[in-house]
Amino acid sequence: MIKITLPDGSVKEFEDNISPMDVAKSISEGLARNVISASFNNRTIETTTPLTTDGSLILYTFNDDEGKKAFWHSSAHLLAQTILEFHPDAKLTIGPAIENGFYYDIDLGGAVISEKDFPKIEKKFIELARGKHEFKMRSVSKADALSLYQKEKNPYKIELIEGLEDGDITFCDHSNFTDLCRGGHIPNTGIIKAVKITNVAGAYWRGDEKNNQLTRLYGISFPKQKMLTEHLKLIEEAKKRDHRKLGKELELFTFSQRVGAGLPLWLPKGTALRIRLEDFLKKAQKKAGYEMVMTPHIGQKELYVTSGHYEKYGEDSFQSIKTPKIDEEFLLKPMNCPHHCEIYNFKPHSYRDLPKRYTEFGTVYRYEQSGELHGLTRVRGFTQDDAHIFCTPEQLDEEFKNVIDLVLYVFNSLGFDDFTAQVSIRDINNPDKYIGDPATWEMAENAIINAASDKGLHFEIEEGEAAFYGPKLDFMVKDALGRSWQLGTIQVDYNLPERFDLTYKGADNQLHRPVMIHRAPFGSMERFIAVLLEHTGGNFPLWLTPEQVIILPISDKYQKYTEKVLHLLENSEIRALVDNRSEKTGRKIRDAEVSKIPFMIIVGEKEESEGTISVRKHGEGDIGTFSVNEFISLINKEIKKTVVAFKT
Repeated sequence: MIKITLPDGSVKEFEDNISPMDVAKSISEGLARNVISASFNNRTIETTTPLTTDGSLILYTFNDDEGKKAFWHSSAHLLAQTILEFHPDAKLTIGPAIENGFYYDIDLGGAVISEKDFPKIEKKFIELARGKHEFKMRSVSKADALSLYQKEKNPYKIELIEGLEDGDITFCDHSNFTDLCRGGHIPNTGIIKAVKITNVAGAYWRGDEKNNQLTRLYGISFPKQKMLTEHLKLIEEAKKRDHRKLGKELELFTFSQRVGAGLPLWLPKGTALRIRLEDFLKKAQKKAGYEMVMTPHIGQKELYVTSGHYEKYGEDSFQSIKTPKIDEEFLLKPMNCPHHCEIYNFKPHSYRDLPKRYTEFGTVYRYEQSGELHGLTRVRGFTQDDAHIFCTPEQLDEEFKNVIDLVLYVFNSLGFDDFTAQVSIRDINNPDKYIGDPATWEMAENAIINAASDKGLHFEIEEGEAAFYGPKLDFMVKDALGRSWQLGTIQVDYNLPERFDLTYKGADNQLHRPVMIHRAPFGSMERFIAVLLEHTGGNFPLWLTPEQVIILPISDKYQKYTEKVLHLLENSEIRALVDNRSEKTGRKIRDAEVSKIPFMIIVGEKEESEGTISVRKHGEGDIGTFSVNEFISLINKEIKKTVVAFKT
């Protein structure tokens, strides 16, 4: 008999050689119908793998990330089989699951697959899936594995096998198809009910442009046709909400090849929106005791050598800037924290001075590869809403919790109410990735876990995701389309204070090291605005939107009354403008709708004679006739609904 521990902590005894699927059946037939993958003692296995020792078992359905991974990895096998039906001489390489679906890289030997081929590939894929062929793993000797692919004259699989140890090589079989594979599959192909080929692209073997270019075919699959239909609707909605498209339509930002790739240019409306976001956070930070600082965009190379950023980020940074002085080098700032350490070092500190909270909207630069640049979400120059708190070890817990409160305030004010937290800790098996000693790392990790637990946050622990100088608490926000984004972050750091020799005089009159908290509720202004733009579809909260009201006079005859209304709104700090174009009112209304201006005021003879305004609301139409004061009151009530004062 063996003891199996389930995720709820319960322990059940079974005869050895029982499979995960049989364990699922012992719990309920409903669970067994939905289980598609499993892990045993943190190792992914098949649902048919015999269990022979005591251990912890997790059963996955399609609703779990690991379940989706197995589903899409299995689908990649089926895609490869489908391609061979049309191109039997093609050479297969690799086909992993990715965040949304899967892909397979194939050497077609000169043949071409285009979008017009997608329907026939999808049809054949489902035809093969209906065979309900089981996925079966088997071990293969290195010699036999090499022999198979030498017969097929497949240099890619041979190269992969040559890098593996004999005894660690496995194949996966289904139907008449075999592939080199580590495992992690669904029980059979019949579970796959719907597929969509989403894209075809070129990809170099192993990402090296010196190697052969392959055809990469992307796809996504589901256990129900309804799920695919819903997914495709979300894709269409995502295209409408693409921040690059909306940013252009709403005239928020642009890019210029003359300026350089990945370096956004903020247009007047986008700048106004961005400044409003900054002011919103500055106001909350001032209440929380932060002090604003400013630092230069460059620093001497030695500054970043001291901090460790040069060693860890050197390859991702712009090349050093040389001056006429021999051996003098500067770098574009990759991080703000070394500069803030030097600000702390400006003068001696006592424990009575702490905590010191320095904050800056600081622009940093990193040389992202051109293929990784994507609108505002991946850029080469971006501004962080950065702050660094220098505190005593005794103050760490309270300070960390206060930062959590600030992050939650930001999210609540901007409509991000669906989020989870992730505690990112170091990978103890790769110590070279980090600086500092294990003891301080353990203290920092425990401090974050305890603070997150005390604040009642739902969080997961992710090993290997820490920054090189310390662990962190990342906030994973879901947008209106259900996509997750990493936005706010808080980090605990014992290492930079050591490297910069930061001290404070304690009550014992001795020098001690402060603890450093890094935090950025927005993360970066560029990325945050991109996510906010897609989350809202450009319909920003009323307090934030660049233009709150547009006045549409029916003709020039009402210009004087229009100006009177405009002045009354502006005197109440309502952002308004006038559309004086000689266009018909219907056209002006349509244009205001496209520009997503929240309110439209129609001014004509009736309004002028009665001293009123006719009001339309974006997306709703006519909402009635108001006096200007009534309308101002309406606007102020709408704003108060979304922004509450930050309480410390």
